[in-house]
Amino acid sequence: MTYGSVYNLCCKHHGRVVRITCHDGKVHVGKITRVTREHVWLRPVGGIGGFGYGFYRGYGYGYGIPIALAAIGGFALGAAFFW
Repeated sequence: MTYGSVYNLCCKHHGRVVRITCHDGKVHVGKITRVTREHVWLRPVGGIGGFGYGFYRGYGYGYGIPIALAAIGGFALGAAFFW
């Protein structure tokens, strides 16, 4: 995936639950709360990977775990793995 395509994909799916795989093999599952040219912020969803909405001292709009767009190697929508 190119950097531009990852940014556009994240912007297109803002507010949806996604699974992001980084180049180092780490997998992040959560709702996209914010997208900038450098990062995408995910709010982890409950029941997956042991994280819930209370993790990381609570959340509001635009908060969550930042992931560098350059580190993203794969992207899947939540509907693809919640069946």
